[in-house]
Amino acid sequence: MEILRTTIQLLIALGIFNVWLVRYDKSTSYRGGHAINMKEEFEVYGIPYWFMLLVGGLKLILAILLIIGIWYKALIQPSAITMAILMIAAIAMHFKVKDPISKAIPASTMLLLSLFVTFV
Repeated sequence: MEILRTTIQLLIALGIFNVWLVRYDKSTSYRGGHAINMKEEFEVYGIPYWFMLLVGGLKLILAILLIIGIWYKALIQPSAITMAILMIAAIAMHFKVKDPISKAIPASTMLLLSLFVTFV
């Protein structure tokens, strides 16, 4: 079970790095509304730019902490719980702007993975 949890921690971290570093300025079919990049997506949700930076920074820090948690187990649960809370907020934003449910699939998947890491 330890190997599975470690693998999922890495998947969460890599997913966050992908979204916030690699695909930040790129269009995906999962962006809220008709946004073509992260900044526009947060605008669709009615969230200010400074808060987008805060959320992104926090998610990146949590991703790093999940990786460090491979060696320092005490970091895993608080990082995964906080990530789960942020994913619940992301899903709520998709519902707020009446996105099709398919746009919430990545956040929903990350939520489930974060809960798995939290409780296993």
